[in-house]
Amino acid sequence: MSHILIVEDEAIIRTALRKLLERHRYRVSEAGSVREATTKYRLSDMDLIISDLRLPGAPGTDLLKLAGDVPVLIMTSYASLRSAVDSMRMGAADYIAKPFDHDEMIATVRRVIGKAEQSRAQAPTARQQGGAIAGMIGDSPVMRELYARIKKVAPTDATVLVHGETGTGKELVARAIHEQSRRAGKPLISVNCAAIPETLIEAELFGHEKGAFTGAQTAREGLVAAADGGTLFLDEIGELPLEAQARLLRVLQEGEVRPIGAVESRKVDVRLVAATHRNLRQLASEHKFREDLYYRINVVQMTLPPLRERGKDVLSIAEHLLEKFCARVERPTLKLSPEAIQAVTTYTWPGNVRELENAIQRSVILTEDDCTEIDHRTLDIDLDLVPVDEADPERRPRSLHTDPREDLSLEDYFARFVLEHQDTMSETELAKKLGVSRKCLWERRQKLGIPRKKKSRTAAEA
Repeated sequence: MSHILIVEDEAIIRTALRKLLERHRYRVSEAGSVREATTKYRLSDMDLIISDLRLPGAPGTDLLKLAGDVPVLIMTSYASLRSAVDSMRMGAADYIAKPFDHDEMIATVRRVIGKAEQSRAQAPTARQQGGAIAGMIGDSPVMRELYARIKKVAPTDATVLVHGETGTGKELVARAIHEQSRRAGKPLISVNCAAIPETLIEAELFGHEKGAFTGAQTAREGLVAAADGGTLFLDEIGELPLEAQARLLRVLQEGEVRPIGAVESRKVDVRLVAATHRNLRQLASEHKFREDLYYRINVVQMTLPPLRERGKDVLSIAEHLLEKFCARVERPTLKLSPEAIQAVTTYTWPGNVRELENAIQRSVILTEDDCTEIDHRTLDIDLDLVPVDEADPERRPRSLHTDPREDLSLEDYFARFVLEHQDTMSETELAKKLGVSRKCLWERRQKLGIPRKKKSRTAAEA
């Protein structure tokens, strides 16, 4: 018998929902607030939590973080676009509007519990295949898939090409590959190709002989040779000049490097891990990147997802950074306030982990010594955040001039938005506008019976 916790401050609704669930053979417990739920029950013992969005003290979305792997079904009497999308973005299993239809509620409960049970059954295998890697934080499906690929590829000598937006932590992937390979005892040399002037990049990478060019007063070993026996990580390889690309290709094909001005080459045993945020295939077609080098480095591809697509990982990373920066300034570890949690999980983080790191460090510095929680205002991110009670549309009177789309249920909104824009937007753009991951968008398409239209994709999407 599945155990369900109802968190609802209105006794009439709570009682009606309890009786409905008990008639369908569910074991039910009740709480009137988030505080009561966390003090009276152990949330991890539940199979499902059904919570009202607006509760006294703290919003129901706070349970999304506190419940761990237990699915949370959010309900509210006003199915606004903002609260619906924000709840799903923060990790809600589903969303239902009050007054709810009894059949719809039971069908939703069965679906959510069934999906959770299936995930738990698959969890041991998933953890075994894609368990977390030292130095990398996150347990979202996309990260588990990345961990599994790292563990499979690392023991080989295959060249790896890592795709990811700026600030996602591509160097962490390179480090993880190196540390789990047979080269772990040898050096990992990291080079940011965009940070070295074009006139110096070849000398830095491949070295030079004395007198090879003006200013070369002594011979110097290059970074490629320094990585002999180990791993060479070239970040932003798309910024590498064409002349340097030709030399790099020789290193990969022949396993040898010739310093500038030298007559003889020397053998090197280097594994290459390259990273970029650019579309190298498109650059190659535009003759801005060597096509032969592209095919040489494109052996195994890995994609590091942006922070906005990693679900609850953002909170785990924020808390880890909070602990790190508090220790650095020698103060007791702070906690994220409910408003700070809302800000961290709602913001899209265009600068990814690097931007989050800066925001947390800034907040730790600016928080007063006598405070125990991070105030969302000290994060200083570009988010029009208002207090929960003010943000909750249930608190605001309905306007005659309100956009009728704001009254749509979540499913109606998804369906209308996708149907209106799928001809002009890619799946990535649709998901971004809806504030969900591509996987969530695909699942919604399946649920609502909206097939994805087959059409030609842009090069950036390929």
